[in-house]
Amino acid sequence: MANDTSVSLPIDVFVVDRDAGQRRVLTAMISDGVEGRFRVASCETADDLITAGRDMSDAVLIADIDTVGGAARIADIVRTAPRVIATSATGSLNVAVAAVKAGAVGFLPKPIGAKALLEGLETAVSSWNDTPRGHRGDLSAAKPNDQKPADDVDFAGFVGRSPVMRDVYQQIRRVACSRAPVFITGESGTGKEICAEAVHAEPGEDERPFVAINCSAIPHELIESEIFGHVRGAFTGASDNRRGAAELADGGTLFLDEIAEMDLSLQAKLLRFIQTGSFRQVGGNELKSVDVRIIAATNRAPETEVEAGRFRADLFYRLHVLPITLPPLRDRREDIPLLAGAFLARFSAEEGRGFRGFEAAALDQLCAAAWPGNVRQLQNTVRRIVVLHEGTTVTRAMLPDGLAPFAPAERASARHAAATPRIVPFRDQERRIIETALDAFEGNIQRAAAALEINPSTIYRKRQGWLGTTSE
Repeated sequence: MANDTSVSLPIDVFVVDRDAGQRRVLTAMISDGVEGRFRVASCETADDLITAGRDMSDAVLIADIDTVGGAARIADIVRTAPRVIATSATGSLNVAVAAVKAGAVGFLPKPIGAKALLEGLETAVSSWNDTPRGHRGDLSAAKPNDQKPADDVDFAGFVGRSPVMRDVYQQIRRVACSRAPVFITGESGTGKEICAEAVHAEPGEDERPFVAINCSAIPHELIESEIFGHVRGAFTGASDNRRGAAELADGGTLFLDEIAEMDLSLQAKLLRFIQTGSFRQVGGNELKSVDVRIIAATNRAPETEVEAGRFRADLFYRLHVLPITLPPLRDRREDIPLLAGAFLARFSAEEGRGFRGFEAAALDQLCAAAWPGNVRQLQNTVRRIVVLHEGTTVTRAMLPDGLAPFAPAERASARHAAATPRIVPFRDQERRIIETALDAFEGNIQRAAAALEINPSTIYRKRQGWLGTTSE
């Protein structure tokens, strides 16, 4: 676990929880975890800190969501304590996502294991690198776009200067300095692999390997070998030893695109690999260890996949440390002229054409189109125009058929769908809570049961029921 040497030690950590037992446990874990790195204090409410006049601008606040008044309250707290790790005993993914959207730098479901707690603290500390020195403690000095000039249009492969894209650029800069997992979500065609490459390359160490695996493009029976490698004779066609993506990415980044397509049995092995950094090749006995940063991406709603039992909750929590959401093209229409112009210049040069721009009517139609395929669809549209036509200006007549405008009714429907809360079934929350407790205590059922204040036989019985419906 890398330490941020730019931060003055010890680092103040404040634990806010109305449960005195929780305060004692978390305080002990932090104090025993890394000697001399953290200085811990605790209190029953966040107001106690404010009343005491504590300076929280250079501190980490570990706050129980129920204690502070709900996930929405996090947005108010981060104004004085910008590094908040939210905790909750409900196990609800909706609560976790709401807390992160409100400004929390992380979320830890209870019961909290020592390893997860310390990793969460290191992730919070890594955000110090994003604040210019000399301005720590002065929140008004650290404006979102201070690090790049106002005319920043092209960033690490992205093109655009809309407010939502500037936010994405800032998120990339924030998370790039950390080794914690990054979870990228967004519709197909929004640039998730470009985002992953930007996170990898932003620190400027181009020599580090970047290895990408598309989990939806590889047959399920072969993907384990693609990630972890295999030994000769492991299966039919394995004529020689072969290193997998995890080993090839040692010292750098392993990007797992469309991770929601991975089957549950491999998800369990991937979780173990992320926890330990160790793996065995298919058909092999040797335990290999590597140091890789994991970046995962999906075009699905991961919370829905967890609720449906298609994605492990424990793997989601392990990966969803530093989330980045890429906006669809319909939400950044002011970038369409920039993107279309960039694609036109590139493809005109590649194809030996003389196009230099778009007539106003053509550009208006491009800006009004629905673009369900997002930036990738726009890119392919411009390329088709360049290949099939001659001239210096793209006219409206050159645009392909089928560029239907994005109807207001569709926009209202999309907003309504996004605002509708998801209700997690009780059985799914129960399973998630038990699995999280088992993970925190490394599979020890007796200790997990004690922490949950239930009988160990309950966990045995529940697990048997799960095995009857889903393969682990």
